[in-house]
Amino acid sequence: MTKRAIVAVGGFTSDSGKTTLVCELLRGLPGWEAVKMTRGHYRSCGRDPHACCVSPLLGEEPVVRSGREETYEAGKDTGKYWEAGAANVHWAIVTDNQVGRGIELALGRVRSPGVLVEGNSFLRHVAADFTLMVARPDKLKIKPSARRVLSSVSAFYLSGEGGRLREDFEAWRKSETLEGPAAVAPVYTRDDLTRLRELLKRLV
Repeated sequence: MTKRAIVAVGGFTSDSGKTTLVCELLRGLPGWEAVKMTRGHYRSCGRDPHACCVSPLLGEEPVVRSGREETYEAGKDTGKYWEAGAANVHWAIVTDNQVGRGIELALGRVRSPGVLVEGNSFLRHVAADFTLMVARPDKLKIKPSARRVLSSVSAFYLSGEGGRLREDFEAWRKSETLEGPAAVAPVYTRDDLTRLRELLKRLV
């Protein structure tokens, strides 16, 4: 597989703002591609199964869809990637046991110098060149999949608005007594997007 810059965009929680950040980054990274990973299961996902459950797509091997025809749908995360300017979008649908193989297949289709991958779980199988962890300062709880990969965090991104985003986050970080990279990783907000994009461009 050709070497290319892999940028992970993970999140503390499912509604932390990962997709929004991926789209904001794509707007300033022309030519980059994006990967969305969806983990499913062989039962109802607890919501409207016709609207969000991917269980009919699951099988013995991961499913990877690529290209606008297979991945664009207005309102869905993959559709938002296209609208933000992604050169290509790959959607990997996997079970918990297929995450490693799924990300391998998806990355194998990437032809651009850089790719943004949304999710936490794939980081246990692939070493990203840069890992952004998205957090909402008003909801500083970490789901297990995010906590497991804190040791690989390159930087935090605080979603939301307000003048105390950094202060609230630093107070939380101190109270958590985080160790390793997570204890000292730089913190970015929406005001830093241009600087963050420039930093990522230098990876390729």
